[in-house]
Amino acid sequence: MTAILNSENVIFVGIITSILAGLSTGLGALPIFFAKDVSNKTLDTMLGFAAGVMLAATSFSLVIPAIEAGGGGLKGAGIVLIGIILGGVFLDLTDKHSPHIHLLDKREEGNKSSLAKMWLFIIAIAIHNFPEGLAVGVGFGDGNVSNGITLAIGISLQNLPEGMAVALALVRENYSLGKAFLIALLTGLVEPIGAFIGLALVHIAAPLLPLILAFAAGAMLFVISDEIIPETHKNGYERQATYGVVIGFAIMMLLDVTLG
Repeated sequence: MTAILNSENVIFVGIITSILAGLSTGLGALPIFFAKDVSNKTLDTMLGFAAGVMLAATSFSLVIPAIEAGGGGLKGAGIVLIGIILGGVFLDLTDKHSPHIHLLDKREEGNKSSLAKMWLFIIAIAIHNFPEGLAVGVGFGDGNVSNGITLAIGISLQNLPEGMAVALALVRENYSLGKAFLIALLTGLVEPIGAFIGLALVHIAAPLLPLILAFAAGAMLFVISDEIIPETHKNGYERQATYGVVIGFAIMMLLDVTLG
C-alpha cells in the first residue's frame, strides 16, 4: 500500500481521512435531536472513554513511532522528551492568550471583550481540536499510511462523545438544536487544517519527524489533562469516568495492534 500511496497521494489520503475524522463530531452530536437530557453520568463516562482513546493514540501512534524515528534508545527518548514539552507549552500559551470560553466548565480566558460568545466557543473548540488534526497529519507525514489511519480512527472514536458534549453545552446555553448541531459539525473542520500543517511540516523538514510527532503528542496530552479528565471528575462520577478511560485505552490499543 505504501508503495502506491506516495507523495501527493499520501497527502490526499491524509486530508480526506482527517476530514472524515473531524466530521465524526457531527455524528456524535446527532443524539441531541432525540435526547436533550443526557445524564452527567453517561456523558462523563463517554468523555472518559474519549480520554482513554486519546491517551492510547498518543502512546502507540505518536510517542513510540517518534522514539523509533529518533534513533531509539536515549537519543530517541531525549528528542521525544523535548518535543512533548514543546507541544504542551505551545497549547498552554495558546490556551492562556487566545480569547475563548471553555464549553464545558464555562471558564473564560484571554482578552475577550470584543468578541461574541459564539466566537469564543468556536475559538475554544479550535484550540481543542487542532492538536488532533496535527497528530493525524504527522501520522501520515512519513508515508506510514497504516499509522495515519489508526490515528484517524482513534480521533473519530473520541470525537463522538466530544461532539455530543459540545452540542449539549450549546443547547444548555439556549442555542437552537439546529445551530448547536451545525457548530458541533463545523468544529471538526479544524482538524483537517491541523492535518495539513502536520503533513506540510513533515514533508518540508523530514529530519524533524520525531520532534514533530512528539510535539503533537505533547499537545494531545495537554488537552487530555487540562480539559477532558477534569471535566469528567466534577459531577461525582469519577469512578465511571475512570472505567471509561481504561476501556477507551484498551480498545484503541487493540485497534493499533490490529491495524498497524
